[in-house]
Parts: sequence; structure tokens; C-alpha cells
Amino acid sequence: MDQFDIRDAKIAVIGLGYVGLPLAIEFAKKYDVLGFDIDKARIDDLLKGRDYTNEADTDELKKVLTGKNNPGLTLSSDAGDLKECNTFIITVPTPVNQFKSPDLNPLLYASEIIGKVLKQNDVVIYESTVYPGCTEEDCVPVLEEHSGLKFDVDFFCGYSPERINPGDKLYTLTKIVKVTSGSTPVVADYVDALYGSIIDAGTYKAPSIKVAEASKAIENAQRDINISFVNELALIFDLIGIDTNDVLAAAGTKWNFLKYKPGLVGGHCIGVDPYYLAHKAESLGYQPQVILSGRRVNDNMGVFVANKVIKLMVKKGISIAGSRALILGITFKENCPDIRNSQVIDIYKELGQFGLSVDIYDPNASAGAVKKQHGIDLISDVSFIGANNLLYDAIILAVSHKEFIGLSLQSFCKPNTVIFDTKAVLDREIVDGRL
Repeated sequence: MDQFDIRDAKIAVIGLGYVGLPLAIEFAKKYDVLGFDIDKARIDDLLKGRDYTNEADTDELKKVLTGKNNPGLTLSSDAGDLKECNTFIITVPTPVNQFKSPDLNPLLYASEIIGKVLKQNDVVIYESTVYPGCTEEDCVPVLEEHSGLKFDVDFFCGYSPERINPGDKLYTLTKIVKVTSGSTPVVADYVDALYGSIIDAGTYKAPSIKVAEASKAIENAQRDINISFVNELALIFDLIGIDTNDVLAAAGTKWNFLKYKPGLVGGHCIGVDPYYLAHKAESLGYQPQVILSGRRVNDNMGVFVANKVIKLMVKKGISIAGSRALILGITFKENCPDIRNSQVIDIYKELGQFGLSVDIYDPNASAGAVKKQHGIDLISDVSFIGANNLLYDAIILAVSHKEFIGLSLQSFCKPNTVIFDTKAVLDREIVDGRL
């Protein structure tokens, strides 16, 4: 194919989660878009204007769904509807398994679905986070197998890594520069022009798919390593007996000091992407040192918090066995409902192993999702605590949701309750410890 014209694009977005739904809405303002998800319940919710991720502007969703405007957004869980499209954008999750190895099953299954409807000159663009080489080495063979077509002869691929920051209402999809790439120069131009038509911040065309894949992997590996450094400082300064945030404030007076804070590292990116990069390195015979050491530090912070709370309780003379703890927040970050890879669960489990009865309250998380994934019943609301006269021996602020700022914790406390602040946002006069 000598050229592709974005005016002819009939787009399908596969996977309507945190990444796919905002993307589908933006494209639907200028193109005919099919939003596809294998979860029929998700489609039904979206058709009613409900979005559990809170990433989409539901008013905009309803506008593009009305059908009064052309173009617009159609939603479906029927793979047969994909046949009418010629540009497929795959935005499914790419998690790690229990052994911290890449789990490509959702990505390969999505590739299989698309392969079965792929036609001459169609373009498949991947947004899911992967390791360098995954698109061409793992996904393309699946597309070829199920389509009977040949890559870069009959169909083409692109890669444009997602940069969604869950809960961020300032740096939204159109306000973040988009990296693009294609399997041929002509396709690279097409992919770049397609995204350029909706991204206000502009695009950056990478020289190859592998470069684009690698750029995504190192974005989050870099943040992970920097956070692991300050987390390790927190461990050291705890032994010394000084406050980490006091040290960072002093060091931060130098103009070129990087202002990272210690904390729990979870979510779909920072806590996952470094393992994808490490996997690729190990497959090539190189054992990454810095990346994996940073991961080990960050993966242990939940356990550190729990053990620190126990030590503070012992210091106050609180009997550990049979005591009660309240954890505020279970999502991986503030002001969003995303519980993926949240390290708060490590605090919960560790305290439970010490014999504590642990409650969790999070007004942003889905109680059903938490129950399904972790088997935990969340406290429904603060009034539940008061109505049941619950007083706690330990309270841990794990996530700094806006609902927790200014919350009167003393009303849930016994006279000598331990209060631990993992986010360093509470009044220092009321806390016994913080990261």
C-alpha cells in the first residue's frame, strides 16, 4: 500500500478500561468508532452512561453515543461487529503473574480476535504496555495465524504506548504527548497522523516499533527506581530515628534535587512495567541489577509499614493479639478507584498474620471488585464505624483520598491508638509514625 488516508479510518478500540474508553471517546468525535469489550456487563454499563473507572467524562460519553452526530461511538461485545473496521487499536491489560513474569494472555487473545476479522491493508495498533519486540515477535504471529495474511504485505502494525494517569484530571489523554510508530514508514505516518488529529499536545514519531515499546517500559522503570531510592532512604532513616520527609525537604533546597517521596508503589504501570523490561533482558542473557533491586525494595514497603505499626503498638503497651486496626484506602493511588497491584493488601495481610482484626474503608474503591479480588468486605462508610461504636488500636492512612483529609480520626481512636501516615499528609501532632 503506497499510502493510507486517515479520512478513511474506521476505528475499533479493543478493551474499554482505563485506557481504551477515553481513547474511544476522543476518536469518536472525529471518526466512526466501534468500542469493543468481551465483558458484556461493561458494555451494558457504558450504554447507560456509567463508567466504574471514573476516567471518562460521562457527559462526553453520552454525546458520542447518542447517534445524533456523525461520526460517533458504537459499543459491542460481539466480535462479528469488528469486520467493518480497518484500524484496530488494542488497549487490553498486560499484567504480571504470581511469579512476576509478563502475562500476555489478554494481549494474545485480543490479537486472536482481531486476526479472525483482519482484511487486506488493515492496520493493528497496540497500546498495551509490553517489552521491546513483543508486538512483532509475539502478537504478529498470532495475527498471521488467524488471518492467513502476511505481515507488512497484507496487513500492518503500529505501536503507540498509552500514557493514561488514572485519577489525573489535569494531564488527560489529549494533553499528553503521544509516542507513535509503524511497521513501515508509510504506516508510521498514518499512525502518527491518526493520533495527531486528536492529541492537542502533539505526537512524537519513534523510528521503530521496538523503540516506542522501549520508551514506555523505561518511563515507568525510571520512576520505580527513583521511588525505590527514597523508599530505601526511609528504611535507613527509620533506623537512625529521623523523619524522611524532613531530610527530603532539606535536600530539596538544592535546585537540581529530584523531589520524589517514599510510598507504596502499585498500579498498572510503575509496579508492573519494570518486570517486562527485566523479562526481555533476561531472555537475552542479561541479568538486570538496578531494575530488579528497585523492585525488591518497593515490593517490600507494605510489609515494612505493617511491621512498623506493630512496633509502635508494642512501644505503647498495646496487646497485639486481638487488637483492631483500620486501614484508610485500598486503591493504588489517591482519588481513583483502581485497585490493581495495590500494596495496601500487603499491609492488610501482614497485620492479619500478627493476629489483628483489620477493617478497610475506601470510598473510591468498588466493594464488589475488592470482594472478588481479595475476599475482603470493605466498610461501607464512616457512619458505619460510629454506628457500631468501633474504636481502633491502630489506624493507617494508606491512600490520601480527599475524603480522608480533615477526617476526625480521633473519634475512632482509643486513648493510646497508633496512627501511621504513609503519605505524610496528616497533622504531625496526631501521628505516631509516617513514611
